[in-house]
Amino acid sequence: MVNLVSDIESTADSRPDAPAIVYDGRTLTYGEFWDRTGRFAAGLAERGVEPGDRVGVYLPNLPQYVTAFAGTLRAGGIVVPMNPQYKEREISHLLADSGARVVVTLADLVPNVLAVRGETAVEHVVSVGGAAEGATAFEAFLAEDGLPVVERDADDVAVQPYTSGTTGKPKGVLLTHENLGSNARATGALMPGGFREDDKMLGVLPLFHIYGMTVTMLATLFEGAAYYPLPSWDAGQAVSLIEEEDITIMHGVPAMYNDLINQPEASSFDLSSLRFANSGGSSLPIEVMRRFEELYEVDLFEGYGLTETSPVTHANRPDERRPGSIGKPIDGVEARVVDGAFEDVPPVERGPVDEGEVSGTPRKDGEAVDEHDLNEITGEIVVAGPNVMKGYYGLPEANEEAFTEEDGTRWFHTGDIGYHDEDGFFYVVDREKHMINTAGYNVYPREIEELLFEHPDVADAAVVGVPDERRGETVKAFVVPVPDAAATEEDLREYCLERLAEYKHPREVEFVETLPRTTTGKVQKFELRGA
Repeated sequence: MVNLVSDIESTADSRPDAPAIVYDGRTLTYGEFWDRTGRFAAGLAERGVEPGDRVGVYLPNLPQYVTAFAGTLRAGGIVVPMNPQYKEREISHLLADSGARVVVTLADLVPNVLAVRGETAVEHVVSVGGAAEGATAFEAFLAEDGLPVVERDADDVAVQPYTSGTTGKPKGVLLTHENLGSNARATGALMPGGFREDDKMLGVLPLFHIYGMTVTMLATLFEGAAYYPLPSWDAGQAVSLIEEEDITIMHGVPAMYNDLINQPEASSFDLSSLRFANSGGSSLPIEVMRRFEELYEVDLFEGYGLTETSPVTHANRPDERRPGSIGKPIDGVEARVVDGAFEDVPPVERGPVDEGEVSGTPRKDGEAVDEHDLNEITGEIVVAGPNVMKGYYGLPEANEEAFTEEDGTRWFHTGDIGYHDEDGFFYVVDREKHMINTAGYNVYPREIEELLFEHPDVADAAVVGVPDERRGETVKAFVVPVPDAAATEEDLREYCLERLAEYKHPREVEFVETLPRTTTGKVQKFELRGA
């Protein structure tokens, strides 16, 4: 029997005065935090919530989020994380599909929940940050006495996050106590010397997202370190917190690191307290990594994962690092690159591979690779391990598509196209659904985006395929220029044409003020295609 919160209880017993959560100048010790999770769990039990019931947490990064999350698990419940930027239409699906009986949310967001309550199983609404009609204030919801930890099996579901829904309705992902516990511990071990009790984690990744939930919040609490949540991303606020509190660990998405290096005062930031910085959530442009490391003399590592894998499957480590790679599989995880027949694609000798170099490199059988034949070395990345989800909630057909069982191993299809090398490093070329097919040639947007990031007048960029009568699709780049940029849209088109095969260069370049992004920093390419 196991419960994710058991390690927190151990810290609360052995180091009750150690800081657990530091927010807005106030510190919640492990003893205080553990007491509040118990009282929240008892509050659920008093209102009829039983082990296996679901509780929606519809909040930004606040101490109450962490308390509600751990308290729900302590009661044996299942957490349903919800993006606080979602509106009525979006939360209606999540609440109805999950069957959540309780929702914890900001007082300002209570009306959203009440508006859809009739379409859901919600019985109780808990408000944070003030009173709200139709809801119980968070402090009033807490019981007088705590509830002991309800034991759960390793295979019991602990959290049910939802996919982003970019290709249809969001799917509920069933993550077990073992899934999340194994991944939090494995990612914590990636840092030099592992996680330490005196570490301070910058909690800027949103907690409704699996990266922030597992790698920042859970990993920190499991090790008895201090978690510093920030409700939203602001580069200046994040830097101030790092400098004032001597933050030692930062996990972020590429857009955050790109924001930092493009601040007018970027060269004056002091990030010397960081002993580990990591990027995930989407592909990290090499140029962003290079500029960050030049400015702050802090190594920036890249990892990879998905909601369905709790999330991390691959990571670069201090002693095993290769820029441009997502790294090697973490402990306990197996990974392969397979073709459409689920046959292994052979590794290249050493990556990362420049497609121009691939075209001039003979294959082992002596046959030269055509210039457009990056497809010969790539395939879909599939993974297996203790971190891989139990399945999608109530979607048997989606589960059949997501997994392939072979020789007793259950392989999860990531949907990402990549390759690997003989040293064991993996490389993501792009999402399968983002691939552009122009006149029969497959074009991966990331390659063009990497090139655009190298141009001094480009602050941000995204590449998509747009309809073209003759080619089916053609390549279009959306570019955010730096202030006072001299390059024109035509200049950038020619810049790419000089450095890429003719069929790959963007035939259209459009300057924009910003790129549409999710709250976790991913570019919403469907919006760009629509534009």
